[in-house]
Amino acid sequence: MYLDLTFFGRRPTMVIMEVPSIHCECLRDLLEGDDSGCLVLDCRSFFSFNSSHIPGSSNVRFSTIVRRRARGGLGLEHIVPNEDTRNRLVSGEYDSVVFLDDRSLDFSQVKKDGTLMLAVAALCRDPCGASVFMLKGGFETFSSEYPEMCSKPSPPHGLSLPLSATQPQSADPGCSPCSTPLYDQGGPVEILPFLYLGSAYHASRKDMLDMLGISALINVSANCPNHFEDSFQYKSIPVEDNHKADISSWFNEAIEFIDSVKKSNGRVFVHCQAGISRSATICLAYLMRTNRVKLDEAFEFVKQRRSIISPNFSFMGQLLQFESQVLASSTCSSEASSPAIGKGSTVFNFPVSIPVHSSASQLSFLHSPITTSPSC
Repeated sequence: MYLDLTFFGRRPTMVIMEVPSIHCECLRDLLEGDDSGCLVLDCRSFFSFNSSHIPGSSNVRFSTIVRRRARGGLGLEHIVPNEDTRNRLVSGEYDSVVFLDDRSLDFSQVKKDGTLMLAVAALCRDPCGASVFMLKGGFETFSSEYPEMCSKPSPPHGLSLPLSATQPQSADPGCSPCSTPLYDQGGPVEILPFLYLGSAYHASRKDMLDMLGISALINVSANCPNHFEDSFQYKSIPVEDNHKADISSWFNEAIEFIDSVKKSNGRVFVHCQAGISRSATICLAYLMRTNRVKLDEAFEFVKQRRSIISPNFSFMGQLLQFESQVLASSTCSSEASSPAIGKGSTVFNFPVSIPVHSSASQLSFLHSPITTSPSC
């Protein structure tokens, strides 16, 4: 299949390049080589990539805004957002680059305005000396032939933790299992290997936090106490769960805090009162910014792990505004407002409809997401 780059931009170019397909066996040999100089660029969705992928591969995603603004002129920073990986590519450390999608056999099955085609076109403009290939049959075929070479999605940690009647090391010994609200049952759920989500009750269970290796907590409430300040690092975000609260003004601080803990090989537990609205909003903002994903993708990803999340309408509006900022920036560096709550802050107060997906978690029997947030 020949790729004619005249299709992709306003400025005509005469570059025509052959992009051959390789079989899964060839990719396996490239990855298992003693001196593997193969870069795998996975053009599937964020949700599919995080469900399972080839370890070491990079997920390529283009937002609608980036596609429109680039008008086909996407650069290496779009297809390889990781600076270290991009520098290795530019310096010639990779001999080959292999693109893959879900299941396409060759370029005749790839959409002309799809992520894979746009990414290949961008790399062909600046090949950096690497040979460019497409994986025949995509990830679906590769994972079926070589499942041992693909990551396996781990179940969210914490859901099976027992609720002890004696509440060992708990800051709330008066709560018994029979009276425990549904949103307090189980334990914190893993959103990412270093990011957990749950309720204020979970934050009061030091045994749970220690079992999960938590080193820092983000308390997204105005009145829930920080129980173990001598044991964990805390970040307080004093917002209420109502339509007047401006939670978006705290997005940057929360994201920077999570990243700082991640860089120190720690783990962050984000909670509010119920782990449904405020703390879920912070986790969604983190996923959107750091992974350049749309709100509906991030929402589905988190809901698969904690089925009862339900940010209030105002928070969803603020997340949609944040989405437009994140996706409009090719470097994911768009800024939210400064972290200050004032009378003049802007609140996007309009209803947003997000589809509710089924969940594999132990809370999947909940038919209606809980929307109330009782006071701490």
